[in-house]
Amino acid sequence: MLLDRRAVIAMLAMAPITARLARAQTPGPAPAPLPEPRLLGSDYRTAREGFRTKLLRRGPAPDEGDPLNAPPGAEALRYSSAGRELVAWASPPGDASSLRPSVLVLHGGNAIWHGHWQDLAAPFVAAGYHALMPTMRGENGQPGDFSAFYDETDDVLAAAQALRARPGVDPERVFVCGHSVGGTLTLLAALAGDFRGAAALSPSPDTRIFFQRFADDVPFDIADPREVEMRSAVCFASGFRCPVLMAHGDRETRSSGAIDLTVARARAANLVAEHRVVPGDHMGSIPAGIREALGFFRANGATG
Repeated sequence: MLLDRRAVIAMLAMAPITARLARAQTPGPAPAPLPEPRLLGSDYRTAREGFRTKLLRRGPAPDEGDPLNAPPGAEALRYSSAGRELVAWASPPGDASSLRPSVLVLHGGNAIWHGHWQDLAAPFVAAGYHALMPTMRGENGQPGDFSAFYDETDDVLAAAQALRARPGVDPERVFVCGHSVGGTLTLLAALAGDFRGAAALSPSPDTRIFFQRFADDVPFDIADPREVEMRSAVCFASGFRCPVLMAHGDRETRSSGAIDLTVARARAANLVAEHRVVPGDHMGSIPAGIREALGFFRANGATG
């Protein structure tokens, strides 16, 4: 059986992060049950204004990633976030007289690989969306300190502004979709930003669960509950600022309970939130998750 050349390239590009995730998912002793996370209110944006993370370790993101030249079908650009110039990949600019919906696509892992574009962004471009996939501070040799979700959320919001300014982008139809680490950032962006809709694939709305698996990557004081809560969308789930979809594979259920709780809290506040399970494991569920995201975006104004 012959493999498609582009599929082989994508698999090779994603091999480092796939191996890392596989190690994290290796069965081991069951972690101690966690108490239900607190619900801290419905205004995450204001909560962020009053909180600054305290990093015990400063330095780059823990993954290396690929060179930042754009993959086929994309072009490289720079966007500004907190005084830093960071790289993003974007689909070609459109016609300013014919506005189309767009998606801010947030990659998995703590670095960007060329395969991320093909797996996560290209399906949206093929469906008629503009797409922009940003790197974050400290990734791929760029300036800034890795903070594990918190300061990176500011980069996500800055990248959204860069996407809105692209020719041909309808500023009223800007969506956000991310996978894994990017899925968790998607939820935080949906709490702090202004999007038409959000689709988080394989997210960790309760980041206590995530940090149990990636303890070596934690650069802040994990013993401080506030540090973890400010990175956990479940603690502010009554304040999503747009409709939210959370999807994951039927072979990855570690965060399923936290997703259920996040959805329940959002719905109790009369917000639109959905939890869908698709076939596959953490990586294999991506295509089905993207299809769910496309349908969810259509149902929430992408074609309006």
